[in-house]
Amino acid sequence: MKFHEIKDTDKVYPGEYLLYTPTKQIVMCGAFLKDENKIKVLANGKVMVDDIDKFNKIVLNSKERKKRRSYKCKGCSR
Repeated sequence: MKFHEIKDTDKVYPGEYLLYTPTKQIVMCGAFLKDENKIKVLANGKVMVDDIDKFNKIVLNSKERKKRRSYKCKGCSR
């Protein structure tokens, strides 16, 4: 798992997980306000708004993505 700074050309989508660098927390993006230079995120059940430069994107390689993939339990298909 690698972390990359968010640049001007990057897009951040709602529902994407980000690293909040001041507290080293993984947070979920709620809104990417590029014109205001802010990101609205959900952290510990609370909505928080902060500058873009305090967040990093999480980048997974193909092995990590395959390992972290979740499947349905298939209990309802019986």
